Amino acid sequence: MPEHNAAVEAAMEGELALLTPEVRCSPERAGALLHPDFQEFGASGRHWSRAAIIASLAATTEPGARPVAVSALRGVQLAPDLVHLTYDTAYDGSRAHRSSLWRRTEGRWLLWFHQATPFDVRAT
Repeated sequence: MPEHNAAVEAAMEGELALLTPEVRCSPERAGALLHPDFQEFGASGRHWSRAAIIASLAATTEPGARPVAVSALRGVQLAPDLVHLTYDTAYDGSRAHRSSLWRRTEGRWLLWFHQATPFDVRAT
């Protein structure tokens, strides 16, 4: 069942920040939200490391671009230092179901793992 507590709210805030062009185009700002061991399985099927995703976001995001549209954002705290978020995104005609794990590390909530699965609205 979705929760709304300080941990879930912190993870949601970080997740939403990572979807803004201002954060995505800045290696420093994006990197500040990613755990040193960050991994992602992207909607493309590609496996991304922390360094690769930071470089890709900075190279492909225009500062004035529109943000990624988010819907059905929910979260649950799985353990004292672990939050799971799920949500859907839409951007440039593509949609994806998304799942993120946020870990509290040295007092900060950092994105540790992310997976995106593309979907067609007509098929749901």
